[in-house]
Amino acid sequence: MTAILKQYYELTKPGVVALIVFTAIVGMLLAIDGQIPWLLILISSLGIGLAASSGAVLNHLIDQKNDAKMVRTQHRPLPSGRLSSRQVLTFAITLAVLGLGLLQWYVNTLTMVLTFVSLIGYALIYTVYLKPATPQNIVIGGAAGAAPPLLGWTAITGSLDPPAFVLFLIIYVWTPPHFWALAIYRRHDYAATGTPMLPVTHGVRFTALQIVLYTILLVIVTLLPWMIGMSGVFYLGGAVILGLAFLIYVIRLMRSLDDLLAMRVFGFSITYLMALFAFLLVDHYLPYNSALQPGELPLERIAGASMVTAR
Repeated sequence: MTAILKQYYELTKPGVVALIVFTAIVGMLLAIDGQIPWLLILISSLGIGLAASSGAVLNHLIDQKNDAKMVRTQHRPLPSGRLSSRQVLTFAITLAVLGLGLLQWYVNTLTMVLTFVSLIGYALIYTVYLKPATPQNIVIGGAAGAAPPLLGWTAITGSLDPPAFVLFLIIYVWTPPHFWALAIYRRHDYAATGTPMLPVTHGVRFTALQIVLYTILLVIVTLLPWMIGMSGVFYLGGAVILGLAFLIYVIRLMRSLDDLLAMRVFGFSITYLMALFAFLLVDHYLPYNSALQPGELPLERIAGASMVTAR
């Protein structure tokens, strides 16, 4: 029984789901100005996590033939024959129903609908259509993976507000350099399955250049929370330091084109995103934000003070 449960657990891609839930929780906490509704956060996190797990399971189901051809994935539960397609499909549907049901009945309809759209976007649109069709698959399909903090925001507010889209944009721009670093390291596996990942179709050097360019764009985008007054100088300092470290890493990769360095860039990109969102969260609870009125951004307080001085 323990062995079977382990197979089902592996299907959910727990590491990926943990990152999804973490960024969603940050989105929730950033949307809160007063007392923290812990029960709502718990239920929202569980619903989003279950839906994300369902998407991961469907990804295993759809990709099982390719997984059987790739060294790193041929031992997964489906290609290895430890679970059947019917078992996996039933598991995915169960997770989706539970997750979306929790969001609908205990959170709000907007969050449920956006979570469902994200699930379909990742499990079907990206995996079935985009992944085998274009080397820009992760750029186009990255919107589904960038949704968690936006979902967290809507779980609390019930509305789509500019700060939520800023959080979405950060993860959307982060996704290509994060994923392409892994794709460089695993390009031979992707080539064996005929999957047109960028390193396969355009080569490692071109991909490394794209990683650098997207990382530069990412550094700029991560300044937006400070620029719109969503966060303060503590976050700004953290974002700049993390961005410079990421840039150094990817420039080294472009110069060396080393596979092992590409894998280290991939690993660092995960640490980078977690640290960046941690800076956002800590900054939100620093004293210079505590005196703000509900819904008021720091920049609005500064602008208001300036108008008073001008008078």
